[in-house]
Amino acid sequence: MSQTDTTEVDVQALEQEGEIAADYIEGLLDIGDFDGDIDMDVEGERAVVAVVGASLDELVGKRGEVLEALQELTRLAVHRQTGNRTRLMLDIGGYRERRRAELAALGADVSAEVQKSGQPKPLAPMTPFERKIVHDAVAAAGLRSESEGEEPERFVVVYPS
Repeated sequence: MSQTDTTEVDVQALEQEGEIAADYIEGLLDIGDFDGDIDMDVEGERAVVAVVGASLDELVGKRGEVLEALQELTRLAVHRQTGNRTRLMLDIGGYRERRRAELAALGADVSAEVQKSGQPKPLAPMTPFERKIVHDAVAAAGLRSESEGEEPERFVVVYPS
């Protein structure tokens, strides 16, 4: 089997994960009587399922807590059907995209502050998704960052170069 064949098989598996997740989320939307359309995509090495449409703030919750819980439930549903662990990402109402932009800006701003002061700066606790975005922004600014603490209070510390 060539490298191309392997990639196609991976994309097919990710598309299957997306379809399973979309069916699961659609069922939850029906149960909760929520309106929303479901978009599926494959980004990099993960399936992405997004619910778009009417007001879905209840499904996001404070600081994305409900969204995180729904994502874990969806991952469990996919795992149950496929037998494989999934890195599926769920977005509702564009929350993750907005949060990604906010966190990238935060990472850049804190990097500039740390570069100027020469002092490490700890940030507020974040989810793994949020920490990754900040780590990437800090690295892009040429600085170093590390995650410290225990979940759910794990946080990023930005260090001067």
